[in-house]
Amino acid sequence: MKRRRLVGLAIAMALLLCQGCDDSKDIQNMAYVTGVGIDYVDGKYIAYVQVLNFANVAKTENMELGKEVPVWIGIGEGETVTGALTDMNTTSQLRMFWGHLKVVFLSENLLKKGVTDIYNGLNRYREIRYNLFVYGTKENMMDMLQVQSLFNMSPLESIAYSGAQVNTQRSFILPEIGNRFIAGLNEPGNPTPLPSVSISRKKWSEDDTKKPLFELTGAYFFEKDKMKNWMSAEDLIGIQWSQENLDRTMIRLPKKEAAIAVLMLYHPQFHVRPVILGDRPVFDLTVNIDGELTELLENRPLQEIVQMGNAAIREEIQFTFEKGLEKECDPFKLSQALYRVDPKLFYKLKETRGFFLNKESIRNINVKLNMTGTGKYKGRI
Repeated sequence: MKRRRLVGLAIAMALLLCQGCDDSKDIQNMAYVTGVGIDYVDGKYIAYVQVLNFANVAKTENMELGKEVPVWIGIGEGETVTGALTDMNTTSQLRMFWGHLKVVFLSENLLKKGVTDIYNGLNRYREIRYNLFVYGTKENMMDMLQVQSLFNMSPLESIAYSGAQVNTQRSFILPEIGNRFIAGLNEPGNPTPLPSVSISRKKWSEDDTKKPLFELTGAYFFEKDKMKNWMSAEDLIGIQWSQENLDRTMIRLPKKEAAIAVLMLYHPQFHVRPVILGDRPVFDLTVNIDGELTELLENRPLQEIVQMGNAAIREEIQFTFEKGLEKECDPFKLSQALYRVDPKLFYKLKETRGFFLNKESIRNINVKLNMTGTGKYKGRI
C-alpha cells in the first residue's frame, strides 16, 4: 500500500512539472496568411504576403456588409523564395500561420525564369496545403493583394480566391490547383496552361468611385517549367469545349450575324484521337455536350438551332487552334495525346521539328449538341 502511495505521489509531482500547453498561441494572436505574390527582379525574389484579420472576415449576425476589410501586406526579398519570406517574417509582430493560404500570384518575370523552385519552396512547408490556386499576372503585386470583392467584402469572396465559375463568357478559364499544375508541367508535350488574372478598374463603381475587381484575362503556356507565350481569353474561346469540369457556358447563335438564339451549354465531353499517316500525325476531335435554349429572338426549328450550335462550336475550336499555332501553343493538348499513343514518334518529331503541329494537324472536328430543354416556352412568344 505504501509503495502504491509513493508511486502515485511521484506521478502527481511529474504532472505538476509538465508545461502542458504553455507554448501554444491564442488564435487571435496570430497573423493568418491568405495570399502570396512573388516577383523576380534583378536576380532576387520579391515576396508579398497578404494577411487578414479573421475577426473582420467571419460571417456573423453582427457582420456589417459594406464595411471595408483592412488588408495588411508584408514585403521581403532574398536570393531564394524561402529567403524572401524569411526577410518579410523578421518584421512581423505576430506568429505567421500559413494554413489558410488560398492563392499564389506569380509575375511574368518569374514565369520566364521558371516556376518549379517557387512551388518547391512554398509547398515544402508543412502548414501550406496542396490545393492552392495559382495564377500568372502582369499587374503590380501590391495592387493584386489589395483587391477586394463586391460590397467591400474580403478578397476571400473574389473569383481568384474562391475559384468560382461565374456565369460569364469567360467562365471557361478555369482556376488551376497548384499540385495539378506542377504535375502537368512534368508531362511530355505542351504542359498545362496557367490562368492569368488582372485588375479591371473601369467596370464597377461604388457610387461615383471606381472599384478594382479581378478579371480572368487568358492563360500562359510553358515549355518545361518556363513560360513560352500568353494567349488572351478572346483567342482561347474554343478551349471551353475541351474542359469537362466546366459547369456551364453561354453561346450566341449565329456567331457573326444578328442573334437568333442564346444557348446555355453544360459539361462538355471532349476526346482527341490521334491518327498516324506514315510519319505524320493528324487528330480527330469529338465534342459531346448538353444544352438548353435560354433565349429565342426569331422563330426557327429546333433542329436548325442545333445545327447552328454545332457549327459555332466547331468554328471556335478551329479558331483557337489556329491562334495557338501563331504562338506555338497547344491549347487542346494534341501533342500529349500523340505521346500517349506513340511516344517514339512524339520524341522523334520533337527532336527534329520542335513544335510539330500545323494547320493540317486537325483532320476532323465532330460536334454533337444534345438539347435537353427550351425553358417554359417551345417557341418565341
